[in-house]
Amino acid sequence: MDSADATVEGAPDHSDDRMVDSVLEWTRAECERLDRDDPLSVHRLQFSLPPGLIYLDGNSLGPLPAGTAARIATAVSQEWGEGLIGSWNSAGWIGLPQRVGAKIAALVGAHDDEVVAADSTSVNLFKVLAAALQLRPDRRVILSERGNFPTDLYIAQGLIGMLGKGYRLELAEREDLERLLSPEELGLDVAVAMLTQVDYRDGSRLDMARVTAQVHEAGGVVVWDLAHSAGAFPVALNAAKADFAVGCGYKYLNGGPGAPAFLYVAREHQSRLHQPLSGWMGHAHPFDFAQEYAPEPGISRYLCGTPPVLALTALDEGLDTVLAAQPHGGLAALEAKAARLTECFIDLVEDGCSEYGMTLVTPREAQRRGNQVSFAMEAGDQAYAVVQALIARGVVGDFRAPNILRFGFAPLYLRLVDAWDAAEHVAEVLQTREWDQPRFLRRHAVT
Repeated sequence: MDSADATVEGAPDHSDDRMVDSVLEWTRAECERLDRDDPLSVHRLQFSLPPGLIYLDGNSLGPLPAGTAARIATAVSQEWGEGLIGSWNSAGWIGLPQRVGAKIAALVGAHDDEVVAADSTSVNLFKVLAAALQLRPDRRVILSERGNFPTDLYIAQGLIGMLGKGYRLELAEREDLERLLSPEELGLDVAVAMLTQVDYRDGSRLDMARVTAQVHEAGGVVVWDLAHSAGAFPVALNAAKADFAVGCGYKYLNGGPGAPAFLYVAREHQSRLHQPLSGWMGHAHPFDFAQEYAPEPGISRYLCGTPPVLALTALDEGLDTVLAAQPHGGLAALEAKAARLTECFIDLVEDGCSEYGMTLVTPREAQRRGNQVSFAMEAGDQAYAVVQALIARGVVGDFRAPNILRFGFAPLYLRLVDAWDAAEHVAEVLQTREWDQPRFLRRHAVT
């Protein structure tokens, strides 16, 4: 699609650059020029994006890669339809969790044998959190953030309910983590810090190396949730000396709805610990069909059930869209472009919308935020309605309770003109009160 495709049928004409007077640097013409000079622009062709749509929700579900449908069709008609059960060997189905995991490892700064693709983020978190607690048997505290993604907290609560024995979950504000890790506070009791690198609501990013060092200094181990990190910017698990990590495959990795997740376990921990879901795929010799469980010595012991072949095939194709950026600077280039996209959007929305109650909650400093921008409004119903009005215009973001409008900027397929046009749509929805209609106030099951 060319730059004209960023508009939606019936939307305002942008040719007069109406935001130029109020924003000195970000004109649409300048955005178009920068887009033409962007070496990453070719990667937009890797995706099947609906014409005219500005998709700012790739931090919730990545778009369909152009090659996925054909890849899945081959897996269905040839590998399954013709190869049948023999494809577990001939097509290599049985090794998909490890091969896909190795591709993810390249994106999160890990060794090939430290990552495996399997199950969901929630299930994987249960596995690694249970394993992590074994490293500190004399401690009973799991430390996490009050604003952490709910499934992480729910899994910890469920595990604690099973373990009993005085285990407890302590929750802190993000800015209080360092203080609580000190010996004077919880530091002497923390077994595991369960943290998400990029906050799903406000997009703030923790310094992984710094925080991991603080947890280790306090005598604990750390489990990182990389749901909003993997594929978005460089992650360095090994360099940070991280212990465990989990993440999903359907956001920046473009693996499709419900794509398999992944987990990381540092080499030094793999054979020392057991995970509680001791299914047959984690057995050292699954096809011996032994009655007693004997775990595989490496990362594969963290597998459980039969690999979901079609889902892993789609994820494998999605990963290739991210790895294709390597010749153009890889994740560092994606991070730099995302910083420019988010800066553009922040500047334009603040300039055109601040009088309507939009308050930036995402950090302004690029190195302190992920690839998203979040604004808050005083009334949650209004925030939700504004998002719905934008979606009706073809600008797809999402709403996060209680009052957050969230916009994701995936640099593989988004352009600066998309950020510019989206900001103008936001301004017009607010200026005209277009959002204030019953159809936009009606809540859907998924927000």
